[in-house]
Amino acid sequence: MRLKSKEKQLSFEILSSTSPFNSDDIIDRANSDPLPHTTNKSNRRKRKSKRKKSTPNSSSPREINTIFENGDHFDIRDLDDQSMISHSYYQTCTICEVREERLSTICQVSQELRQRNVGGSNGDGGDDLVSEVMKQEVEVEVEVNSRPNLSNGKLENANSLDWKRFMAEDPNYPFHVENSPLKFLVEELDSGNALRSTTTLGNEKERERVYDTIFRLPWRCELLIDVGFFVCLNSFLSLLTIIPTRALVTLWRFFTKRQPKTHSAAELSDFGCLLVLFGGITLLGRTDISLIYHMIRGQGIIKLYVFYNVLEIFDKLWQSFGGDVFQTLFNSAERLACSSPESSRYWLERYLIDLVLAAVASIVHSFILLVQAVTLSTCIVAHNNALLALLVSNNFAEIKSNVFKRFSKDNVHSIVYSDSIERFHITAFLIFVLAQNIQEAEGPWFRNFLSNAFLVYFSEIAIDVIKHSFIAKFNDIKPIVYSEFLEELCKQTMNIQTEGAKKMLTFVPLAPACVVTRVLTPVFTARLPCSPLPWRLFWMICLTMITYVMLVSLKVMVGMGLQKHAAWYIKRCQRRKLHSD
Repeated sequence: MRLKSKEKQLSFEILSSTSPFNSDDIIDRANSDPLPHTTNKSNRRKRKSKRKKSTPNSSSPREINTIFENGDHFDIRDLDDQSMISHSYYQTCTICEVREERLSTICQVSQELRQRNVGGSNGDGGDDLVSEVMKQEVEVEVEVNSRPNLSNGKLENANSLDWKRFMAEDPNYPFHVENSPLKFLVEELDSGNALRSTTTLGNEKERERVYDTIFRLPWRCELLIDVGFFVCLNSFLSLLTIIPTRALVTLWRFFTKRQPKTHSAAELSDFGCLLVLFGGITLLGRTDISLIYHMIRGQGIIKLYVFYNVLEIFDKLWQSFGGDVFQTLFNSAERLACSSPESSRYWLERYLIDLVLAAVASIVHSFILLVQAVTLSTCIVAHNNALLALLVSNNFAEIKSNVFKRFSKDNVHSIVYSDSIERFHITAFLIFVLAQNIQEAEGPWFRNFLSNAFLVYFSEIAIDVIKHSFIAKFNDIKPIVYSEFLEELCKQTMNIQTEGAKKMLTFVPLAPACVVTRVLTPVFTARLPCSPLPWRLFWMICLTMITYVMLVSLKVMVGMGLQKHAAWYIKRCQRRKLHSD
């Protein structure tokens, strides 16, 4: 019974308040469209006179009484625009459609209630459903009445003319907006930070990050690259001084004692490196550098840039491959030194095969470095700013290829070591350019060479600093990591075993040694005095010994400096238990 009474009450409310055909909504046809039997002659005459005055293109004026939801009447007379009439009619039809939709929804709910009553369902579910329908009815009513009534594009009554109330009640404008430009400008001036919508408030962590990018990380990165450069220089000088001396001592012992003796792994490695070095110098000595120079000089700046980048890519590839090949050669030398007489033939064959492969790889790498040095020399000698264009394009291409990528800690470690090797190769190229200027240049060339060398070094340092600063910024790498890299490099210098080969600087100086020896040999030969052959050989031996003494002195200075710096830095890190410079 309770459910039936609610249904009756709901039906009564539907018929009384929500019907789309209320008495207030009936259009007064007497004024807008009078019937034939109610019109008089005077109205007909007026209508005819108005039709005569109207143009053929304009629509005939009509009287329209628009009935809004609150029952107010608004007369629109003498309208020449048919779109205003259709707009008012569209609003009236929209209200009727909303009420029809609400009526159909409530009818469906009432049918469902009847079905539940017939099926024997309890009254609680019906109560909940009725209350839910009533809530939906109220929400629809509020949504329909919340919009201001518009007629001819204007607000209807005096209450809705309040712009602030309209902006506050309209759901499309949830925020308070002042209509006065002066008030808006005053609020913007008093709001404080003008960039608050596009920036965030920083903290101490962000401040430290900024100062790490500008100051701390460039200093530690450049210190690490410089130490790596001197490690490469120490290895280069060892190849030219220590290894030949050890080979001569080994041969002297072999011929003086005249006893068959198995050589150690270090001696076999030294002999292998010397054979590869002599082979590379011999083949590069038969290469016509002037022919390569004129072939490259005839190219444009764009072709030089592309050619130099291709050579740089192959340089890095063969540097990595050469390191693996010489590791294999040293492994075979160690196995041969420790092998038994039965298996010595097998390991000797492996050693010879690895030696041939190492020689081929080293010679190919030497030719790559030679052509790259000739290309750089061509850009320096040219007077059309080819060097500046080459450096700018090459260095910024390096930034683009590295900065915007994700790198791990090990990848950054490898990039730093690669930059140290590249710094050493650039030094070898500048020695090549210096030797070419000594041989062929005329006039005051030394000042021009110094300025170009300074430009090359400065651009390389600046690009390395910018590159590593932003790599660390984008990959969230702290400056302390570069100090850890420096500690690992110092341990390598002190021959302290580290955890993995990835943390070691792998550098094979054979290819740069071949290029430098090839280009400096004609310079020393040209400075020999013109004398008979015995005196010429004497001066050649003297000049070689002087050069050897100079190289040995430089090797001792660099080696001792690296040893002292490495020992000091390792003790400093162990004492403080942190990596801060």
